[in-house]
Amino acid sequence: MDRILDPVAAIGRVAIGILRGTGAVALFATAAVLHLFRPPFHARLFLRAFAEIGWFSLPVVALTAVFTGMVLALQSYTGFARFNAEGAVANVVVLSITRELGPVLAGLMVAGRIGAAFAAEIGTMRVTDQIDALSTLSTNPMKYLVTPRLLAGTIAMPLLVVVADILGVMGGWLIGTQQLGFSSGAYLKATMDFLQVWDVISGLIKAAVFGFVVTLMGCWFGYTSGGGAQGVGRATTSAVVASSILILATDYVLTAVMFSR
Repeated sequence: MDRILDPVAAIGRVAIGILRGTGAVALFATAAVLHLFRPPFHARLFLRAFAEIGWFSLPVVALTAVFTGMVLALQSYTGFARFNAEGAVANVVVLSITRELGPVLAGLMVAGRIGAAFAAEIGTMRVTDQIDALSTLSTNPMKYLVTPRLLAGTIAMPLLVVVADILGVMGGWLIGTQQLGFSSGAYLKATMDFLQVWDVISGLIKAAVFGFVVTLMGCWFGYTSGGGAQGVGRATTSAVVASSILILATDYVLTAVMFSR
């Protein structure tokens, strides 16, 4: 009998652990969001996090977007050439970049950079008792460390994605005109005629959600880390992995909601 019940019990423990962790993260996020509406607001910390996410992440996001647009144009042309539909390259590039690849790839790049940085910074503060010192000094650690970062990530990510969309489309245009033989005017006209406002807006909505998710995971794993330097290392790795998985899962949910008919 125990042989039958042991696997069931193991599955139950895993399920309970997942639900417990999800609930803890949800409460953590709720507390951080509620602190937005309670004074004081630490503007200096917000601007620092905004610059870290938006400005210093711009080079890696820009390079990723340009090369993604270039590769997408080449691959689309190769595939469509089999059906004599090469003229659809511009349409596919702009739609793929604005709806999916722009926000998703930017989110993954920021997750690798910012999620790890936030987890390491806050985790180091946790294991060195600096977070407890903030409480001793009558400073709410959630309001001081987490809330400004969440707000900065939610605002900065859509701005990064706007740049990524423009550069990604430019990368496709560059390959299309310089290597695939498209005329510049025809390529740009096809791009503008096919692009709709909702395509861009949907990508920016995804970007805001991804920015919130990345900063939340970085802050959560850093805030709850322990066990010295090894604990900080585990928190950093977990933040990047969890952010990447949640970005892909959330992307599916948002796509299903926004584009289901």
